[in-house]
Amino acid sequence: MRPEQGGARGGVRPSYAPGAYAGAPAAGRVPEQMGPDRSREGASARGEHTHSEPPAPRVVRHSVRGQILEALRAALVDGELIPGQVYSAPALGARFGVSATPVREAMQQLAVEGAVEVVPNRGFRVSERGPRELAELAEVRALIEVPVMLRLARTVPAERWGALRPLADATVAAAAVGDRASYAECDRAFHRAVLTLAGNEQLVAVADELHRRSQWPLVAGPATRRADLLADAAEHTALLDALIAQDLAVVQALVREHFTGADG
Repeated sequence: MRPEQGGARGGVRPSYAPGAYAGAPAAGRVPEQMGPDRSREGASARGEHTHSEPPAPRVVRHSVRGQILEALRAALVDGELIPGQVYSAPALGARFGVSATPVREAMQQLAVEGAVEVVPNRGFRVSERGPRELAELAEVRALIEVPVMLRLARTVPAERWGALRPLADATVAAAAVGDRASYAECDRAFHRAVLTLAGNEQLVAVADELHRRSQWPLVAGPATRRADLLADAAEHTALLDALIAQDLAVVQALVREHFTGADG
């Protein structure tokens, strides 16, 4: 498959809860009408950095730090956080309606994951990635996941595969509306569920982290089209159908194509 440049937290992202943050806009994406002049004027009044436009706040759950981390991850896969651009914690915090502290903590976690790098006295620069890194991630994922999936195809009964049908359907639903972030989340949820059947928690954690990193957009890369998302989602459905039917030849062909094609 082609590398998804969107995400999914187990389904289509919920909308903002009204009043989740004081002064936070209701929409979940960066408003297109928010031009640089308005943003810089407001940021200058607050003495904030204005290296680039921060994304609008998204859905928030659990702890504030966790909520912000989730929103920033979605902004990464959606391309709202632009590779090579520097974002300051105070400016992002103002958009989320929170202090700079939880934003800074979330960004530091993203730095550990390799999504951003710390720029002293300025903020955080979104990492720039090229096709070679994406190909390397696909190769490593294939080394981990392909043999596990083929082993599971020979040992897991059909009824257990059938229980994963809602996850495969969720990827189709996210692809149908062209939501890259939701699609990427649904895609990871499907892969996690498959690998969980192997009973190895460490394998699931490592594979999921590699999968997440493969979903960050390339620098100056083209946006993923809805048709591409639909094609990828169809591969998930076809793979699940083959697993339920215990058609090992089809499973093997689909799994290898899934990774050799550098898809999610």
